[in-house]
Amino acid sequence: MLPTIPRPTRRRSGRLTRVGLAAGSVLAVAAALLSSHTPDKILPAAGSSSVKGPIIGLAGKCVDVAGANSANGTPVQLFDCNGTDAQLVTKHDDGTLRVFDKCLDVDGADTTAGTAVQLWECHGAPNQQWVVTEAQDIVNPAADKCLDVRDNNSANGARLQIWTCTGAANQKWAEQGSLLESRKAAPAQAPGSGGDFVVSETQFNEMFPNRDPFYTYSGLTAALSAYSGFATAGNDTVRKQETAAFLANIGHETGGLVHIVEQNTTNYPHYCDLSQSYGCPAGQDAYYGRGPIQLSWNYNYKAAGDALGIDLLNNPGLVQNDATVAWKTGLWYWNTQSGPGTMTPHDAMANQAGFGQTIRSLNGALECEGRNTAQVQSRVDSYRHFTQILNVPPGDNLSC
Repeated sequence: MLPTIPRPTRRRSGRLTRVGLAAGSVLAVAAALLSSHTPDKILPAAGSSSVKGPIIGLAGKCVDVAGANSANGTPVQLFDCNGTDAQLVTKHDDGTLRVFDKCLDVDGADTTAGTAVQLWECHGAPNQQWVVTEAQDIVNPAADKCLDVRDNNSANGARLQIWTCTGAANQKWAEQGSLLESRKAAPAQAPGSGGDFVVSETQFNEMFPNRDPFYTYSGLTAALSAYSGFATAGNDTVRKQETAAFLANIGHETGGLVHIVEQNTTNYPHYCDLSQSYGCPAGQDAYYGRGPIQLSWNYNYKAAGDALGIDLLNNPGLVQNDATVAWKTGLWYWNTQSGPGTMTPHDAMANQAGFGQTIRSLNGALECEGRNTAQVQSRVDSYRHFTQILNVPPGDNLSC
């Protein structure tokens, strides 16, 4: 049994969220910006810098800023679409694509094919000008080259660059509306892949009306494939009760899916257990609480990563940068860890031991046996509310 995940201290004000760039509904600039490359048709300018959304490219992945970092020189890459600020851009009448007043920029104003695209302070130079064509190319007129995914690689982290326009799939970019239409046209998901999930997106939104956009419903349903037994045991009532219990507990941990990371930054250096042979390769202060279960400590990142086939020990930031990974860590604890309890939260609900046993497994050392009764009641109230939304009884043994 792994040590239980310590509960981080949180505060509402000054919460940390992802920052960065990605891309959205892009503005076309005047034809005068074009060099020898003339697009089939310049898309009309929207004019409003408040409009933003994702740009989707190869394999349905989004333009994204590495590590959600807004510093000059941050790589622009391809990554799973996750609805965070690192995948939002504002479009401006000067032809720039921006986030927080920083621009999509061709490194060093180099016009050579293969030059990387990065985030940089906006300065109005030609290497920060972009045109979108009706053929779905994004062109830098100064270089007469297209925004391109290096090596036609659809893996997360594939670098974006400029390259001679070829019309290939790694140079085609769909706007948000196109993505939404493709989702509408998509076939139903197979059982076990999230298509038969007992909570609809409408119900999920009702449960978490103030959630951070990072916690996407699609991220949750995509994560279900990691633990096929979750919310699939027993009859419909049992399945819905387990889902309500999971969502009530992670809602409690994150203030209603508001917090992505632990709010008390002074705790960050405390979560490195140097007695572990693998140490803390990402840094002593890198293993703070993240995601729906607020995963913390180097040994928990190691264990969760090993179970999920993801190197979280060396890349703990994935839990706050990738919505599906974040949800998977929550499901990892729920389905495999008993913490201070005697059973996993999954087993507690699947075997109808009661919601109170999930509290014990998550934070029983601090909340059960009459300790922190207000926290226990908060979890129970959320669980009751969610079972009402799902139209099932809450069952017995709600408290620990």
